[in-house]
Amino acid sequence: MLWALIKELAKKTQLSDIHIHADRPIAYREHGEMKQLPDHVTKAKTIDSFLEEFLEKDDLEAFKKTKDHDFAIESDGLRFRVNAFQENNAHALILRIISTEIPTFEDLDLPAYISTIPTLETGLVLVTGPTGSGKSTTLASVVDVINKTQKGHIITIEDPVEFKHETQSSVVTQREVGRDTETFASALRASLREDPDVILVGELRDLETIQLALTAAETGHLVFGTLHTNSAPSTINRIIDVFPPEQQEQVRSQIASTLRCVITQKLLKRIDKAGRVAAFEIMICNTAIRNLIRENKVFQIANSMQMGKAEGQMLMENSLKELIAQKAISPADAEID
Repeated sequence: MLWALIKELAKKTQLSDIHIHADRPIAYREHGEMKQLPDHVTKAKTIDSFLEEFLEKDDLEAFKKTKDHDFAIESDGLRFRVNAFQENNAHALILRIISTEIPTFEDLDLPAYISTIPTLETGLVLVTGPTGSGKSTTLASVVDVINKTQKGHIITIEDPVEFKHETQSSVVTQREVGRDTETFASALRASLREDPDVILVGELRDLETIQLALTAAETGHLVFGTLHTNSAPSTINRIIDVFPPEQQEQVRSQIASTLRCVITQKLLKRIDKAGRVAAFEIMICNTAIRNLIRENKVFQIANSMQMGKAEGQMLMENSLKELIAQKAISPADAEID
């Protein structure tokens, strides 16, 4: 049984992802490295049976037409985010394991500034980085603190829902794209009529979603979002470039007034012990940085961050150098010029 093998792998290893392709060995990623199981070759009909077991009939029919489908599995105490797709006229699966426990700031060894984010009342907070860099985990830890310490309404919009937040001091509403709403944009638009205090948008994918997130932050809400960018300046440019040229000056003004910080992170293999460690870049929007955004001088932001170490500003290059000095990562993996 394919599910039995997946459960066994998840419980016996420190994996993050499982790769299942027709007529090829199952593989899994552990601490960032891919490992293969030569004795476990999966047949195409086994994958098809797995999809029939875990997908509703309508979702299965939709997948056969679109040839791509995202869904979540929660069974036997395990949770996975799954991408099903077609390759070489057969179906394949990539499963990402989702922790059932929300980690704390201490568990994640996050920079000190991040512990202050739950005290923000309004504005936009962005967490960026490549796929698999821990963005969702960092945001889950922040939302968990808000949930425990504040009396408000938290709305999360995700694809799919990863960490489950039970109502504590705050009331929590979690909506999954595809299951509970059609798109990020439609759910975000509706959320503004649902008495929110905090809104988490799993991914700022398009112009409409970004525009709504800026408006929500501008109108007195605390908004969290993610982007696949590798630095604070590139994050700001990515947002601005989504808009038509005639709107970009207005958007720069909106970003300058609503953005509170950009946290960029990447995970690297440890060399001092098993596992991975995160490197961070943190841009805190102070008066100088807000002015640079308004004046379209984003290229000068890194210099301003370099001078603001005392307030918690952190450049990725400096974070990587510190990890190298601690002998936690290899200089070759850091890729510093």
